[in-house]
Amino acid sequence: MIQQIQTFFLAHSYLIGLVSFAFGMLALPVVIRIAKAKGLVVRPNKRMSHTGEVPNIGGIGIYFSVMLSYLLFDFGQVANNQFFLIGVALIMVVGFIDDILVLTPLAKLLGETVAGLALIGFGDLRLTHLHGIFGIGEIGIVPSYLLSLFVLIGIINAINLIDGVDGLASGLGMLYCLFFAIYFYLVGSTSWSILAICMIGALAVFFIYNVFGNRGKIFMGDSGSLLLGYLITAFVFRFCEQNAYHVVPEAYHMDAAPAVAICVLTVPIFDTIRVSLTRIKHHCSPFKPDKNHIHHLLLRTGLNHFQTTCVLLSVSVLFIGLAILGRNWNIWLLLLADFALATALTLVLWRILNKKLYGNVDD
Repeated sequence: MIQQIQTFFLAHSYLIGLVSFAFGMLALPVVIRIAKAKGLVVRPNKRMSHTGEVPNIGGIGIYFSVMLSYLLFDFGQVANNQFFLIGVALIMVVGFIDDILVLTPLAKLLGETVAGLALIGFGDLRLTHLHGIFGIGEIGIVPSYLLSLFVLIGIINAINLIDGVDGLASGLGMLYCLFFAIYFYLVGSTSWSILAICMIGALAVFFIYNVFGNRGKIFMGDSGSLLLGYLITAFVFRFCEQNAYHVVPEAYHMDAAPAVAICVLTVPIFDTIRVSLTRIKHHCSPFKPDKNHIHHLLLRTGLNHFQTTCVLLSVSVLFIGLAILGRNWNIWLLLLADFALATALTLVLWRILNKKLYGNVDD
């Protein structure tokens, strides 16, 4: 009977997302009540525009929603993914500790590295092929570990830094997970598709509370953003490896898989690089918080949080379209097109902002 139920849900994958959504609807209100009772909240400050005390451990609710639904529908794969799941738990704990204690950048990096080793080292999910970049194909184990860890930490922190306005990180997360869920489904990677769908359901609940909540408002916190970045990195690794070794149906093979992944994640990746270079240019630490992120710039144009989120989600859809269009282009050509489009859109935003603030567009 249980097997028949699982088969039915697998044949109608969207229902798995609804189950995850239901778990989230049960879990998140409990998290909110506990957070308020224990004082796990953030208060308004110069970097935040919210009013009142808002719980900031939404990642806990997301984690339990995803894990419960994933174990329900894909329990048979737990033994094969045990180290990956341990890593997921570790990164959520690192984020939770940062939410309540505020870790130093070094301590946070160390925690991310330990969680990363569970995925890359023990779980053996890593980048092992450069897809012909610089004429290089398969790479040795040491370069593989170093590259994979660099990419993991980069994506995790890019997602963490983009989490600055209501609904943005969760909205982008749903969009990215939808892309990978559909792809994994099409190529027969059922387990990975299930995990991505579970994440969509959990993020949808959080999005509702975060964007439309009043007394029930909650922030994702680092427990959520680090968890989201970790899972998306795992999807990227799996996606690139499948295409590197042609283990997917030829109709769905992507020659430019690494560039496709970068295109999909353009908004957080490009913004993180831009902001970091700007900080370094002004002789500041790249880890020093500021209000120069893309969502801050959009807010200065007069948009509210929801409008800003909608704009960046629309822009992300544009980049995903570019990724699909250029999936079999030369990798460097697709990366160049991605960079050129991101730069052009940023310049347009600066021009609009300059005109609004100074009444001209010539400076």
